[in-house]
Amino acid sequence: MELAGNQPEYIVDIDESNAARWLIEESQVRPIVIDFWADWCEPCKMLMPILEKLANEYQGAFVLARVNADTQQMIAQQFGVRSLPTVMVMQGGQPVDGFAGAQPEAAVRDMLQKYLPSPWEGVLRKAAEHLDAGQASEAIATLRPAYEESGRKHEVAMAYALALIEGMRLDEAQAVLDAVRMVDQDAAYEQCRAQLEIRRETAKSPEMAALEEQLASDPDNLDLRVQLALHYTAAGQYREGLENLFTILQRELDHGNGSTRKALLDTIASLGKGDPLAAEYQRKLYSLLY
Repeated sequence: MELAGNQPEYIVDIDESNAARWLIEESQVRPIVIDFWADWCEPCKMLMPILEKLANEYQGAFVLARVNADTQQMIAQQFGVRSLPTVMVMQGGQPVDGFAGAQPEAAVRDMLQKYLPSPWEGVLRKAAEHLDAGQASEAIATLRPAYEESGRKHEVAMAYALALIEGMRLDEAQAVLDAVRMVDQDAAYEQCRAQLEIRRETAKSPEMAALEEQLASDPDNLDLRVQLALHYTAAGQYREGLENLFTILQRELDHGNGSTRKALLDTIASLGKGDPLAAEYQRKLYSLLY
């Protein structure tokens, strides 16, 4: 089996000169995945590309240490290798996991994930830095794609909900929390929900409450609905604000000599490019106009 040249620093070929450094010393810092292989071993040729793919995907979160069991027999004997391929995970200078024989990528990935940081750790750290700096919009923009790409992974969802709350995007935060499965409703979830309720209460001004009461008794009063919609958007309840503005335009497209349509467009623009709520109401407005 030919090994690629110019390999990255996290893929190394092991011999007696560097075994202690990589298999013992470096395993104190990050996991080392040892792959014992040989040229004559057909299953080795199926497994090694999988290991290399994962090593490249994780970009140094672990080291793939390749050991040719034919040329490095002493090392193979020290680790008790009896068949090829054999894979071992080293942490803290000790083997903590492994398997013998070729395995599908999913099985290898499942094993590795027990010892590796979340692939979303960098995104979460960056978002936390934005929030610490009072940059809620930047935190939201950082977390939004991660929320979808991670399959709405719980830790990402909770960070995203918190960023939305900090950015007063309360309706969207509510939607994120509503999507959390019952089994995942842990302490972090309860904390986010409590913060959301506090923000809702503090954001609800006496004027907003009065307008809600008036509109309830006079639902066809479009001027009242505009005022309430603007209060909603000012309080970060963008979905409620947009829905009320859109409801007005459905009834009277040129309401306020175009000022209501402008308010809707301004609110959409304030959400930023690529925002799913903005895209939803852009489509609704387009369907109404055309």
